[in-house]
Amino acid sequence: MHANGSDDRPSADPASAGRADVELRLPADGAYVSILRTTTAALAARLDFTLDDIEDLRMAVGEACAMVLEAARPESDLTVRYWLRDREVVVSVSAPASSPQHPEEDSFAWQVLTTLATRAAVTATADSFGITLTVQATPLGAGR
Repeated sequence: MHANGSDDRPSADPASAGRADVELRLPADGAYVSILRTTTAALAARLDFTLDDIEDLRMAVGEACAMVLEAARPESDLTVRYWLRDREVVVSVSAPASSPQHPEEDSFAWQVLTTLATRAAVTATADSFGITLTVQATPLGAGR
């Protein structure tokens, strides 16, 4: 929530959200996922996430990237946007795609993703595919 009372946190459709705090655009190639995982960890550390929370978020972003890359068009770009809030980060991973399919909810990849994230949503249109994750930090003083 901003001082003026507006809340530009992404909804299920990240395109409807306000400007992201951080946005990265990289080739849609698995070789670049390590850059995104490292960036994710650094941003979560700035939000005082625990080491366990940081690792969960890194794994969730890696899994989301793998799912989006599977649907991405060759030679396209992977776009990752981060909205940083008090003890919460929202991450949107998307790429242009041809005929994207929603993941099976009982698939191993989706189960891992939804276990690691507080919330996960898929956005699939005729020409793009994306996953938006929300991860909240463990409350201070709470054990895992």
